[in-house]
Amino acid sequence: MNSDSDLQIAGDLLEVAHLLQPASEHPATVADFAGLARELAADRANWAPLVRYDATSRWYHRLRTGPGYEVWLLSWLPGQGSGPHDHGRSAGVLTVVRGALTEHTPGGRHTLLPGARRIFAPGYAHEVVNDAMEPAVSLHVYYPGLTEMPVRAVLGAPAAQDAVPAVPAVPAVPAMPS
Repeated sequence: MNSDSDLQIAGDLLEVAHLLQPASEHPATVADFAGLARELAADRANWAPLVRYDATSRWYHRLRTGPGYEVWLLSWLPGQGSGPHDHGRSAGVLTVVRGALTEHTPGGRHTLLPGARRIFAPGYAHEVVNDAMEPAVSLHVYYPGLTEMPVRAVLGAPAAQDAVPAVPAVPAVPAMPS
């Protein structure tokens, strides 16, 4: 008869190769992507000198790409917004790094302050706006990389049939994520 007291483990189980998880070189899970967003947001010396503000539209800059993901830095002057949209087949992490942004969703309105992170699934519909009196900056991780941003007439409605390509035909001009 076996009992728990009959079980003995000798040695270090972490030395058994099949029990070890290989260290991932690139993010692979939602937690990994959230961690990447947190890490990049904390590295102000890397992104802060790149930030520009544009009075006519949101400014954006592709900060990094990796296997299956891309990272964007966006600036928002007061009153600038994304319009209602989703991110097609891409999931993402939105992190506010400076200022405040307001996210409108079918479920309500959310104020996002520095350090706030929103993790969203493919097809998640929202509108992001700078309702504050000060400029804002946000960092966005998309996985897989952003290929479309279907425009929505109103939040909660199905995406419009004419999806806006996130990557224009001319590769030298980056997409405008939100």
